[in-house]
Amino acid sequence: MFRFLEEKFVPVAARVGNQRHLVAIRDGFITIMPLTIVGSLAVLINNLPIDLYQNALDSIWKHETWTQWGGNMWGATFGIISLLLAFSIAYNLAKGYDKDGLAAGVISLSSYMTFGTFGEGGLTGLTTGTGGIFIAIIIALLSTEVFCRLSGNRRLLIKMPDGVPPAVSKSFAALLPAIITIGVFALVRTIISAGFDIPDIVGSFYATIQEPFMGLTNTWIAALLLAFIPTFLWTLGVHGANIIEPFMQTINLPAIDANVAAISAGEVAPYIVNKPFFDAFVNMGGSGTTIALIIAIFIIARKNKQYNTVGKLSAAPGIFNINEPLLFGLPIVLNPILFVPFILTPMINVTIAFFATKWGWVPAAIVAPPWTTPPIINGFLATQSWRGAALSVVLIVVAVCIYLPFLAMANRVAKQDEKRDAELEVQKVEV
Repeated sequence: MFRFLEEKFVPVAARVGNQRHLVAIRDGFITIMPLTIVGSLAVLINNLPIDLYQNALDSIWKHETWTQWGGNMWGATFGIISLLLAFSIAYNLAKGYDKDGLAAGVISLSSYMTFGTFGEGGLTGLTTGTGGIFIAIIIALLSTEVFCRLSGNRRLLIKMPDGVPPAVSKSFAALLPAIITIGVFALVRTIISAGFDIPDIVGSFYATIQEPFMGLTNTWIAALLLAFIPTFLWTLGVHGANIIEPFMQTINLPAIDANVAAISAGEVAPYIVNKPFFDAFVNMGGSGTTIALIIAIFIIARKNKQYNTVGKLSAAPGIFNINEPLLFGLPIVLNPILFVPFILTPMINVTIAFFATKWGWVPAAIVAPPWTTPPIINGFLATQSWRGAALSVVLIVVAVCIYLPFLAMANRVAKQDEKRDAELEVQKVEV
């Protein structure tokens, strides 16, 4: 089975993982990751549920003042997230084509703005914030494809004389492709608005497609799939987290935004499944909840020299959710024994965490801490509750119990292999 998957499936999965547009989306989200972390810190500042902290800030500033500070940080990050993505995804895609990434990003942003809805104070929050993410991604990909093809046409190239600064030459080289690209998207917007009587395209798209789509992903079955796919791909040596990252981020930011809005209004957070949920309760130590595997190694496999050495080397990175030393050191990749708990553990943990959140035992995740935040601490920060930290502890214990019997089996097989190799060496010497 593994030979078949390695020969037939892995090359296909690798090509998907390296697909130009998926890589551009992934890198576009990674580019703005610092800003999403800043936005999450703004939520932390405004909503940390510790009375001492709240009272201390109230004594220094008026409540409206320091919450406004956090609100301003939110507005400068999550509040313009669609605009940032329209630029960053186009920039990375153009770089993949070896074209002018800066020009592509600016043109993509302008093309997206042609679809924006303007109120009395300028662009609406839905256009600039998480509500426009889907359209921003689509327009970034399409506008960059158009721009890159047009910029390769010599007939559309305006050449400047020698001695003109390079920045000016680049600007004029992109002029005609920019006019055509932005003009095309403006025409499409005009046709949709006038022909179909849809003045607010972003709002209509969000209400008709994006919000229902997020609802479909907010189910136990979807959570199981999101837990299964990356670990399954990892067992074949393919970076599963990178492949699924664009999808996770697409549902992640709007879900967090909606959860924060609901809690601020005194309502129940509507979305369980988002990236902080997975980082806090599923990807502890990395894909496969491998922090539990490290603990299991120290419990029953310390006498195995290979496992003990890899476990010690993996402990420090594992605290910060980096598990490549385990994946390739034990290895877990293409391991016929350890791949079973590696896939099974996240699916069990995501089930427990999903229903614990659904039944109200643990609050929904509303803050996106950095993915390198250590387990348990991540659970507290993501949910803004000690119950999130407690659930993380429970899930780690459950994961250790799952890994232990399989690790014991793998340890016995390793000892048998060592014994067989030693006997073969003795036979060689005798011969």
